[in-house]
Amino acid sequence: MLKKKKIALSLGVVITGGSKGLGYALASAFLSNGDRVVICSRNLQRLEDALYTLRLAVPEGKIYGIVCDVGDLSSARILADFAVSRLGRVDRWINNAGTAGQLKRPLWELYPEDILETCTTNLSGTIMMCAEAIRVMERQPSSIKPRYHIFNMGFSFIGAALSRSAVPHKASKRGVAELTNFLYRELKVSGITSIGVHELSPGLVHTGLLLQDASEEAKRLFELIAENPETVSSVLVPKIRSITGSNTRIRYQPLVVMFFRIAKRYFPFFCEKKAL
Repeated sequence: MLKKKKIALSLGVVITGGSKGLGYALASAFLSNGDRVVICSRNLQRLEDALYTLRLAVPEGKIYGIVCDVGDLSSARILADFAVSRLGRVDRWINNAGTAGQLKRPLWELYPEDILETCTTNLSGTIMMCAEAIRVMERQPSSIKPRYHIFNMGFSFIGAALSRSAVPHKASKRGVAELTNFLYRELKVSGITSIGVHELSPGLVHTGLLLQDASEEAKRLFELIAENPETVSSVLVPKIRSITGSNTRIRYQPLVVMFFRIAKRYFPFFCEKKAL
């Protein structure tokens, strides 16, 4: 008896901040899996360049893009309407857009505009995007278990403690982590079973955002422990595509791996003895 060939499900995916770095790598990986993808960027030229290279890399892929600043009040609705018009159905919404701020300095040495932009983009922008994503997903066919999923990139307590970024970045990213927890409870209390919300933890990704205003010492450390976006996306995308349940944390790798890399670099003799 011949076995029926399993047909891979094509997902509709929205990725904010998808024109560079991890967002771009995620978009490329989803396209390679046959998914339909919408990305956004607040920079038109960067968006057009990303769409061009993604279409070259995956000619058969369905990739769409729109200019969008997640910190702008009207952007969430515009992005959502665009996504629905292009994808038909939104299965995964990834709030990847974020900023670490212009400077990695003490709070009192930061520009007020920089503080406001960091908090607005990371926290307020993610909140508004979550609200719009839920409105979209609630209009879609529902089920008794999560069928559609939202992913937020927040900081754990350990992640915030280890981060060398400025206070507005750490505080806003901790807020995003709490947003995910509160939103999960709100969905549950409201009886909305078709939507799951999760924390996505890519770890340290080697991008311009990570290196911006970093000291030479920090850059050397990042070279050691940060991963390139393509490697991270190759691990995260299969997990995102197959996710079930709600309020889970998807990690690129356990924190212990990062600690081991640091120890191996600075305490090689100790690590060699432990391995024997």
